[in-house]
Amino acid sequence: MENKETLDATDIQILRILQQNARLTVKELAAMIHLSPTPTFERQKRLEREGYIQRYTAIVDHHKLGNNVIVLCNIRLKQHTHDLIQQFMDAVQHIDQITECYNTTGDYDFLIKVYARDMRDYQDFMLNTLGNIDCVGSLHSIIVIGEIKDSHVIPVARQKEVKK
Repeated sequence: MENKETLDATDIQILRILQQNARLTVKELAAMIHLSPTPTFERQKRLEREGYIQRYTAIVDHHKLGNNVIVLCNIRLKQHTHDLIQQFMDAVQHIDQITECYNTTGDYDFLIKVYARDMRDYQDFMLNTLGNIDCVGSLHSIIVIGEIKDSHVIPVARQKEVKK
């Protein structure tokens, strides 16, 4: 991604609106930003092409799918070698229960977000999934007792960052 100077106020408005409802038709989006459908469509396609919009997705209710436990798990690797770090990063790509993974600073090397049906399911995940990744040295689990904010909305440029 180059720089935010390529975004004008209308682009920012499009990004904000689509983060709230990506199912809008071009005609509906155009009405909301006070443009005709053709330039709206062209702007949206440019934002996709330039990588500002990476994909469109549905946000599902994890409770309805039976995933009632959310765990934030700090992972410390056994050693900090390129191969072990890469091994861990490759492994998490193929584990569906891990929905987010961040390489972090501090006492731990990675932070993962895990969904499980219940505590027994998470225990099984710890022992039989994370436990089978050889490079994992230790972990620290934080059980989420309540979700306060889960917006999935990325802050878009503030007014002073916008090209005039």
